[in-house]
Amino acid sequence: MSDRNTDFSNEQKRYLEGYMSGLQVGRAVQSLNALGGAKTSAGKPVSEPTGPDALAIKAQDRVLAAGGKLSDPEKFKRELNPLDAYEKLKEQAHNNEAPKPADNFRWRFHGLFYVAPAQASYMCRLRIPNGILKYWQFAGLADLAQRYGGGYAHATTRANIQIREIEPRNAVLMLEELQMLGLCSRGSGADNIRNVTGTPTAGIDPQELIDTRPYARDWHFHILNERALYGLPRKFNVGFDGAGRIPVLEDTNDIGFQAVVVKDGFGVEGGVYFRLVLGGITGHHDFARETGIVLKPEEATLVADAVVRVYIENGNRSDRNKARLKYVLDAWGMEKFIAAVEQQLGRALSKVPPEALAARPAFDRFAHIGVHKQKQEALNWIGVSLPVGRMSVAQMHGLAQVARDFGDGDLRLTVWQNLLISGVADAHAAAAEQAIAALGLSTAASSIRTGLVACTGNVGCKFAASDTKRHAEEIAQWCEARVGLDTPVNIHLTGCHHSCAQHYISDIGLLACKVEEGEEQIEGYHVYIGGGFGPNAALGREIYRDVRADELPPVIERMLRCYLAQRTSGDETFLSFARRHEVTALKAMFESELVT
Repeated sequence: MSDRNTDFSNEQKRYLEGYMSGLQVGRAVQSLNALGGAKTSAGKPVSEPTGPDALAIKAQDRVLAAGGKLSDPEKFKRELNPLDAYEKLKEQAHNNEAPKPADNFRWRFHGLFYVAPAQASYMCRLRIPNGILKYWQFAGLADLAQRYGGGYAHATTRANIQIREIEPRNAVLMLEELQMLGLCSRGSGADNIRNVTGTPTAGIDPQELIDTRPYARDWHFHILNERALYGLPRKFNVGFDGAGRIPVLEDTNDIGFQAVVVKDGFGVEGGVYFRLVLGGITGHHDFARETGIVLKPEEATLVADAVVRVYIENGNRSDRNKARLKYVLDAWGMEKFIAAVEQQLGRALSKVPPEALAARPAFDRFAHIGVHKQKQEALNWIGVSLPVGRMSVAQMHGLAQVARDFGDGDLRLTVWQNLLISGVADAHAAAAEQAIAALGLSTAASSIRTGLVACTGNVGCKFAASDTKRHAEEIAQWCEARVGLDTPVNIHLTGCHHSCAQHYISDIGLLACKVEEGEEQIEGYHVYIGGGFGPNAALGREIYRDVRADELPPVIERMLRCYLAQRTSGDETFLSFARRHEVTALKAMFESELVT
């Protein structure tokens, strides 16, 4: 070894000191930028946030600069971005540790919801664009539900799947093995753009105007790969309706894309477009609003991106109850909002009057259950009824096998908490139905179960006031044995004001509550009637309050019996019947049914 002197010269020392000082300043600036910029003593930023999170951070900074306060979730995101916290999640999993509130919020960015006190475990919610997955992915989900969950899964009202009862030690394994299946859960909860819905019969529907699959897929991957779109002030829903036979409920989404035919002579070339509607959120009493805008289908992702960016900049970050897109539209009006979207895009959007649009094909309230002809010759889709959306692992494996053996290998989830198996040849349809029946599931279009929807309820959600899935099943069993319905009636049960089961748009909507019985509080519901969607869009009207859950099945029975007895003809729907009468008249008729 050389005995040469290794001490640095004074000039070298000054150079190294300056270099290290520069590194430290750079790191500090990066850290402060991630938190919204360095602050002076007056609390004002001294450097502009940069990077993909800058849009959201600047929006937070404007709230603080104006003397406002950020909501707790905004503080959580500002302190540690959930997408930068994966190592912390892994550490908690290693220790089998339940998350504190801040991390419980953060982990929802990864699709994990710690649902205590309802269950001392995580629920994992997926992202499945257009609700379509392969039989081997579905079977793989069954394996994960068995290995890490409670041995079952739920189909949701966003054409999605949830797996429950995941211990903290298994949370990361669940996420990573989902990705090994070619699936993911990122952004499926908290302040994110949720699962992208589309027409479940896309590409196989004889009446569709647009196959929504490529557009839902494009938007799905755009979200996953554009970090700036994770900076929302609240959750956000987008739905694509290709005008197929099964409704997508796109008018209940923040952004709805509706396939339409534009006639010639209205300033744009005639043909098939997406009509843009904005601000749907029926839990806050609003359907998506007309904008007059029509888009070429390939423009959907760019326009959705612009809408979301305007929302990120201007959504409420102090009051969570006023943070959805609806409230920006309420404050600004549609004209100002669209002008901001056009500025973001750098061009004007095409607008046409209502008379430029041809009538859209009608939906079919039975089309998501039973055997139906596809546009492809000699092929069918089969709609399977999942009792209030629940599937056992054995049923999931069985359905995957039916899709593989008799269909084209796809399983297609719907917003009605059920699924379709597509590509079943005429010659195999009967055998496929028999195989489904052997799993304890039905393809028969029961007039009650066809439209029966229930959220998770208090078994798995801390917000819910009642066991909605159990009560839904009790209503179905009671009424099916006593009422001979010959037309579908939608009955939706939701456990709280978040309205995950969208009770306001149902023929009969049930909102869970607590009913006082002496000194006790027992499970019950407020009852709404006459809600609808699509061309029949309207919010249900409250007809009963504080009905005990155990008294609910006979109440629903009376309502259905009265409808059958009082309708003007066999063609009159429950919705039309309910809307012909004032609430007081309906109550009188329903009560008279009690004594007849």
